[in-house]
Formats: sequence, structure tokens, C-alpha cells
Amino acid sequence: MYTESVLPVLKNLQNQICAALEAQDGASVFEADQWQSALGSGESRVLKNGAVFEQAGVNFSHVKGSAMPAAATAHRPELAGAPFEAMGVSLVVHPKNPYVPTSHANVRFFIARPEGREPVWWFGGGFDLTPFYPYEADILHWHRTAAELCKPFGEDVYPEFKKWCDDYFYLKHRGETRGVGGLFFDDLNRWDFDTCLAFIKKVGEGYTDAYIPIAALRKNTVYGERERQFQLYRRGRYVEFNLVWDRGTLFGLQSGGRTESILMSMPPLVRFEYGYEPQEGSAEARLNGFLKPRDWLAEWPER
Repeated sequence: MYTESVLPVLKNLQNQICAALEAQDGASVFEADQWQSALGSGESRVLKNGAVFEQAGVNFSHVKGSAMPAAATAHRPELAGAPFEAMGVSLVVHPKNPYVPTSHANVRFFIARPEGREPVWWFGGGFDLTPFYPYEADILHWHRTAAELCKPFGEDVYPEFKKWCDDYFYLKHRGETRGVGGLFFDDLNRWDFDTCLAFIKKVGEGYTDAYIPIAALRKNTVYGERERQFQLYRRGRYVEFNLVWDRGTLFGLQSGGRTESILMSMPPLVRFEYGYEPQEGSAEARLNGFLKPRDWLAEWPER
């Protein structure tokens, strides 16, 4: 019952998101790579070298296992060793233009079947934005979209999941957030199953509502080699977070998932520079003021 209900919602979200990104890019399309493994199957879709997006990946996976991996039981130790089933859609978009932010979204479903007990299910997901040259209007639009989609599910949902996003996408070794946040939630079963499913559908649809207008507004901004090099440097933070802190990456690797799809989120080009410090007062230095938790909607209520 559970997986049969979730599966078409996730596949439709993959189709809708790919169609919206293709329409915005206008020059390139997603190539589909269907795969199977001992654990399950999936479809990785990747758009490369587009007019707007240097690389975008939208991945669907559906896997099963005989024992829950450690990354999935950190908050549910009683389920360690239980058979499980997991499915989800995960995406990362790396734009060409440094003035267009990188974006990420994910919606997922887990169900564990411990012996002698009723199945235990939960949802997770969210979306977050990582600008290199932040615009206040873009951040407001992003968070207003997040707040609006949460509103029908309770006034406390957006503040809670916004804080969770700030806390989760935090590079502890750098002392900074990965970007300007958005929504993040896990272990979601506080409502009945149908309401939880409706919520993740809203989150998946809300991602394109939030991101496509920003990409459309910034994609033609003129930039040069300085901005490009800063973009490539800051992409290094994305690599650091995904390989060091991201539970989704750890879950995929620990469960024996398909490595190529798990690491689909990596940027196509990136650079590291020892001891880099942006020039004081520069556009690059301005980013530092945005890499900390802030109540964006309260700070700029009238804009």
C-alpha cells in the first residue's frame, strides 16, 4: 500500500522538474540512464553543457535491503538490522552563470519492517539555495515560496524546517552555512500517511516555483573570469559538505548503492585554493554575510 502510493508521486515529480529545467535552459535536454543493481533500480537523468545549466542531475532511486545502514538509523537505533525499502528523487543544479545560484532538492520515503512488528515509515526532504553573488530579492522569493507551501500544514512548519535546514547544511569545519537555506526535514510521520505524502509533493513542486524564476532573472547577467573563478572556488564547499557531512551520500554508499548516481551532485568543474581570502569590500567578500542563519522574512518584510 505505502510504496504503491509514493512511487507515482516521485516519478511524476522527476518528470515535472526535468521539464521545467529543460524549458528554462532552452538548449540542452536530459539524458536518461536507467540502472539496476542487486539492491534495486532507478533512473538518473543528467543535463550537460546547456545554455543556462552547466550540469543538472535529477535522480530517482528505489532500493531494498536486508538491514538498515547506520546513516539511516542514527535517530532510530531500534530499527538497526531491520529490512528496509527506500525511494526518492534527488537533484542538484550547477548553473553556468555565477550569478545564478546552485540549487538542491530532495524528497524521499523510507519504510522498515522489523520482525514481529508493524512497518515503520517516514518521509524526508527539502530544498536549499547556494548563491555565489546573493541578491536579497532572490532569497526573499525562495523563502516566501517555502513558507507558503508549508502554511496549509501548520504555522509552525516553516520556522521549524527552516531552522532544521540552517542546522543541517552547516559546514562545521568552516563555521559557515552551505548557502542561504530553505527547508529540511527528516523522520516525518507526524501526520497521517496521506498528509505526509501531500506535503512532500508540495515540496517537490515548490522547488521549481522557487528556483526557475531566479534562474530566469539572473541567467543573462554579464560576468567575467573573476566571477567564474570565484564560482569554481565556492563549489569546493559543495564538495566538502557532500563528502563529509551529508547523510544521504553516506546512506547511499553504506547501502551499496550505485556510486555514479550517488555522486551525481558533484559539480563538473571545481577548484581549491590554499588560504584564499576575498578582497575586503569586494562583491566576493559580501557573500560572507549571508553564510549564517538569518530570519530572512523578518529582516526584509516590506521588500
